[in-house]
Amino acid sequence: MSEKTSPSDNVVTSVAPTPTADDFAKTYSEHKPRILLLYGSLRERSYSRLVIEESARLLEYYGCEAKVFDPRGLPQPDTEDDTEDDTHPKVKELRELMMWSEGQIWCSPERHGSMTGIIKSIIDWVPLSIGAVRPTQGKTLAVMQVSGGSQSFNAVNQMRVLGRWMRMLTIPNQSSVAKAFLEFEDDGRMKPSSYYNRIVDVVEELVKFTLLTRDNKDHLVNRYSERVESAEELSKRVNQKTI
Repeated sequence: MSEKTSPSDNVVTSVAPTPTADDFAKTYSEHKPRILLLYGSLRERSYSRLVIEESARLLEYYGCEAKVFDPRGLPQPDTEDDTEDDTHPKVKELRELMMWSEGQIWCSPERHGSMTGIIKSIIDWVPLSIGAVRPTQGKTLAVMQVSGGSQSFNAVNQMRVLGRWMRMLTIPNQSSVAKAFLEFEDDGRMKPSSYYNRIVDVVEELVKFTLLTRDNKDHLVNRYSERVESAEELSKRVNQKTI
């Protein structure tokens, strides 16, 4: 067997070990998977919220602990000074739930071919770093959307971009419920349909990916470029407040 070669003099080999199977966890967490659910509408009969509530029921059926964040009362980002980050009760609640979660489900209505400002505002309140901890890094994510008209995938595609930016592991499957106003009973429960079956698919897949990755999330998204960067430099870069 030939000796291991150096790819370039630019590589700091002391922080660039070869990944092996031995790097991964050999024991697994025994507590229930912790899943946070977010929705992007404040309407009294919010179909994105109804989808999230159906998803929460399924998560509990699959043995998870599910918590739904209610966005009512959450201020718009960038409307207050920096002290709002630490003192507003809804911001504190959201960030604590982000830290608590091991996986997440986001559901937004599609409005004007886009996710809503509400779901974007929720995500915008979550910094890339809280102290030395990244609150979403390596956590699993499933994305869903509801539409008033024909089926579309604009909102889920945009949320996938957000998930990648937040360093989340977004699962392959997704859900898009067309003409959502036809898919729910008066009591808010979803009717049997192929749309409902797809939601079951997505939730089941999220649980599987969460169980697979939650004990290795920090290792999976650990980056060489940041290992060669000092902690002080990294903190300054990811916590910029003047953009």
